[in-house]
Amino acid sequence: MIRVLLADDQALVRSGFRALLGSQPDLDVVAEAADGAQAAVAAREHRPDVVLMDIRMPGTDGLTATREITTDPELAGTRVVVLTTFTDDSYVFEAIRGGASGFLVKDSEPADLIHAIQVVHGGEALLAPAVTRTLIGEFAARSRGGPDGALRLGELTDREREVLAEVAAGLSNDEIAVRLHMSPTTAKTHVSRTMTKLGARDRAQLVVLAYESGLVRPGWRG
Repeated sequence: MIRVLLADDQALVRSGFRALLGSQPDLDVVAEAADGAQAAVAAREHRPDVVLMDIRMPGTDGLTATREITTDPELAGTRVVVLTTFTDDSYVFEAIRGGASGFLVKDSEPADLIHAIQVVHGGEALLAPAVTRTLIGEFAARSRGGPDGALRLGELTDREREVLAEVAAGLSNDEIAVRLHMSPTTAKTHVSRTMTKLGARDRAQLVVLAYESGLVRPGWRG
């Protein structure tokens, strides 16, 4: 059972999400929050597996709450999915840098929301890779790769750098395996080792690190 916390200042939105998620046999909404401060408190109390976090909320916003949750050692197992609209794009990259495992636009199909929660809980892939790559590419361009970022990759083997670049392209382990001619198990091992060496919580942070270090650039694969 995947335990979910809903954080949105609109009660109607939360009600809709609760009804949708409650219809799924593997999802359980354990708490709701109307702002970021409530979300952080509820996360510590209920220890959800996934938090659906609206960015724009009164008082403490979702970006601040995301950072608070993802930096709490006691919530190491909690993943945050940022809920956004395209007008919120300027916050998405900062949210992922702050520890969010991915994001979802609010007008997504119900099936996409359910799938997103399952994917993030499984830790397999960044959400909506095509859209995510576009956004991260745009905002990562504001952060030029430099010596500090390059040094962070110094511990990686050449193969791990190749794998990291593919993760930054939004590829799953199976897709990386095909592209780099290795088994899915080997690809998964390389990803795990890369996360450990770079101190990344999940694949979303690997994407950010790949851009910030200069390993990949916006539009590098066209």
